[in-house]
Amino acid sequence: MGIELHHLRGFLALAEEKHFTRAAKRMNVSQPTLSRNIRRLEGLLGRRLLERTTRQVALTTAGDRLYDQLRVLIPQLESALHPDPDGDAFRVGFAWGFPTDWPQEVIAGFEEETGVPVRVHRHDATLAGVDRGDADLAILRGRVEAPDMEVVTLLHERRVVAVSTRSELAAREEIHWREIADHHLVINEVSGTTNLAEWPADCQPGVSVLCRNFDEWLEAVASNKGVGVVPEFVGRQHIHSFVSFLAIPDAPRVPLNLVYPRLGGHPLIPRFVTMAQSAVGGRPVACVEAD
Repeated sequence: MGIELHHLRGFLALAEEKHFTRAAKRMNVSQPTLSRNIRRLEGLLGRRLLERTTRQVALTTAGDRLYDQLRVLIPQLESALHPDPDGDAFRVGFAWGFPTDWPQEVIAGFEEETGVPVRVHRHDATLAGVDRGDADLAILRGRVEAPDMEVVTLLHERRVVAVSTRSELAAREEIHWREIADHHLVINEVSGTTNLAEWPADCQPGVSVLCRNFDEWLEAVASNKGVGVVPEFVGRQHIHSFVSFLAIPDAPRVPLNLVYPRLGGHPLIPRFVTMAQSAVGGRPVACVEAD
């Protein structure tokens, strides 16, 4: 049919980024080149895959169907063509904020007990690469919605508010959850742990900035473009000289989860999960299926 791998990879990147400029950057090609490749793919298939507007890109029904197939097939094909040098390792993915206490204990014990090295990789994606086959297991915060994944909640973390040192809030030590609705939020829409649905419908904050990763989120808060809500551990790390943190005594807590494929996963996943459960102190944990 004349369809080449770079056509399919370009479509996959665009379907995930929903933005031509970001997808072109990810593919290391110019935006016009990516646009031509997508039009070529649509012409060869005889189907419209995208609905384009001046502000966004959305998939058609045919595009959704193709994406569901390619997001599984393309990583498998590229893995076959380019064998993973960490193929014998157990790969742990995370989107941001890797925990600094129990994982180190678990990784050391896991490697000693199994003889299998653990590789930790950061992926700026909602599921930290576990859905694409780039990680065997992911450590993720917040509500996880992935029908093909098992979700084991290890613990729940308290939240804090991040504010610029130039903000009028910086002099305070704490703020109540409903008070945050009087301010505008900076939200990490890809891997963040906070969304507007956590406030009552009649008492939701506005949104000043939408970001795609933690670093962008942090700089927006530091620039006083809004406030951000994150797990408490972030406030203990002194991550930015222009950001302060306030306690939120009545905030809903953030679940910290282990996420892995329901079928066909790495055979050592159960061992890693068991060791993680033990490392967090033997507290009861919930094993739930995502909606």
